[in-house]
Amino acid sequence: MESTNDELRELSLLEQIESDPNVNQSALATQLGVAVGTVNWHLKRLIAKGAVKVSRAERKKLRYIITPEGLALRARLAVDYVERSLTLYRRTRQRVKERVAEVRRAGYDRVRIIGEGDVADICKLTCLEQGVAVVKDKDAPALVLDGYKVKLEGLE
Repeated sequence: MESTNDELRELSLLEQIESDPNVNQSALATQLGVAVGTVNWHLKRLIAKGAVKVSRAERKKLRYIITPEGLALRARLAVDYVERSLTLYRRTRQRVKERVAEVRRAGYDRVRIIGEGDVADICKLTCLEQGVAVVKDKDAPALVLDGYKVKLEGLE
């Protein structure tokens, strides 16, 4: 089974190639934030799967063409990505709701959020929906983000 990172890279490669068949491996590597060798490895895999074909545009220039199989793979990878993202969103919201319920049971109506990014945004929205204010006050309990984990600190 492929790792999520490999699937995301393949999805990104397919999207980039679809938008610009003349893109080179160096540009793809820059866009993905990986080494050219990584792009080369993924392209070889995509070619072996029949998702991408290569033709020579010029003496040293290659042109990448997405096959119908590649279009189907891109669609499947995109759907899988959205499903994983929504599952992660739902799980995170559920964890935050549980922590907010603990905060309410302890008699608080406000929290701090320690952390940033998408998980922090989910925390903020969930808190507001649950009627719990998000503040910077150091006396308020804190939702501490550790990756996708949400811990509660500062309840007495």
